[in-house]
Amino acid sequence: MPLISKISSHFSHLSFCNSTTTLTMASLDKNSHILVFPFPAQGHIIPLLDLTHHLATHGLTITILVTPKNLPILNPLLSSSPNIHPLVLPFPPHPSLPSGVENVKDIGNHGNLPIINSLSKLHDPIIQWFESHDNPPVAMISDFFLGWTHHLAKKLGIQSFCFFSSGAFLTAVIEYGCRNISWIRSQNNNMIVLHDLPNSPTFSWEHLPTLIRAYKESDPEWEFVLDGHIANASCSGWVVNTFDALESRYMEYLTKLLGDGRVFGVGPVSLLSGSDPMTRGQSEPGSELDVVRWLDGRLDGSVVYVCFGSQKFLTSDQMEGLANGLEDSGVHYVLVVKQEQGGLSRVGSGRGFVIKGWAPQVAILSHRAVGGFLSHCGWNSVLESILAGVMILAWPMEADQYVNARLLVEDHGVAVRVCEGPNTVPDSAELARKIAESMRGDKSEKLKAKEMKNKAIEALKEGGGSSMELDRFVKELSNLGHK
Repeated sequence: MPLISKISSHFSHLSFCNSTTTLTMASLDKNSHILVFPFPAQGHIIPLLDLTHHLATHGLTITILVTPKNLPILNPLLSSSPNIHPLVLPFPPHPSLPSGVENVKDIGNHGNLPIINSLSKLHDPIIQWFESHDNPPVAMISDFFLGWTHHLAKKLGIQSFCFFSSGAFLTAVIEYGCRNISWIRSQNNNMIVLHDLPNSPTFSWEHLPTLIRAYKESDPEWEFVLDGHIANASCSGWVVNTFDALESRYMEYLTKLLGDGRVFGVGPVSLLSGSDPMTRGQSEPGSELDVVRWLDGRLDGSVVYVCFGSQKFLTSDQMEGLANGLEDSGVHYVLVVKQEQGGLSRVGSGRGFVIKGWAPQVAILSHRAVGGFLSHCGWNSVLESILAGVMILAWPMEADQYVNARLLVEDHGVAVRVCEGPNTVPDSAELARKIAESMRGDKSEKLKAKEMKNKAIEALKEGGGSSMELDRFVKELSNLGHK
């Protein structure tokens, strides 16, 4: 069997929501036009494009708003879906952004604030486009970082929906944090109890989402971001990339908060994409088969995959501690690093395979040889690991990652903590011990990860919870064309 076919076959036996769904199309208006506005960060834009693919297969007309340098990300979707069209608007400059930067991956998470504020300057160009269109959108789906668009939708007289690429627990924490920002920031670094949330979770200041910790009162740009998050609650509905077996208690909380029928749990949306696991998330497919050949020569469940996402750059000291820990663990590993990464002096014993730059993460995780994923616990990585039935070795660093790690470790037991903190240099001996112990075949987290995989798959099969929520969302959007 060719390697590409072998990788694709990991998912070929599954029956997910796609263009063959049993939803009765005759009752829906296929001409409903939807404007989709993603936030230009890999962890945000890819899942929203997955959802967009699903909407397009159900007859909806889609316009996706992007800036020029983000247009290549749409290429696979545009080539496969004739009813999806790009709206390319120039990226508005910002004094804090280097010229040419239009995506968070090119600057890191500290670029979120200026990019959000820059994109708000597209307000008037969007209105001009809308007013000149012969079939303007009846609704807008925007990333949750772009809450200002709900004010825009109201001005245009159309419905607005907020897409959360993150999970429901993180969504609940951010919503609570934004409503209570002054109280939280007054706690003087004490342990902070989020009383309204299920089981009243407690967080240290350092483990709260970056948005809450970095917010600066009276700073116009931060106040704009905060207003956007608060505005999210007034939109027509929230669409969350999660499923009931993983986050039912938090989905129930969000539903109670917004009202019945306004929250849609539609994940994991990566199963809706129709993309090849070898090229998912890559705008220009390349030759990435060497790692698969290497994995083919390893025993089942014997390899730990190590990747910290597109935005985190480890220091040389951190990389040296990580590399020494991996080598001393005695475990085979695949390590993904940035092109310019240093601190790799001990790597190359034959036990490890190093990828510099982009890696086919979905294909690697779904390979039979991979039994663990040393991850920062970004939500996309969390869901991809769950869908592969692979246990996570958690090293949360920032943003949503501590919240996600808590969900995985404490709520579900599908992960173990091996390190934490954005600047922590791991003790290589301790890290080696944790990796070796976690990769044992009889580890309970491994078994629970495989059970969670089955629940995720069931959610998107016909009759599953996420499948029915997707049907409900498609129907709601389609019916807007009749109003």
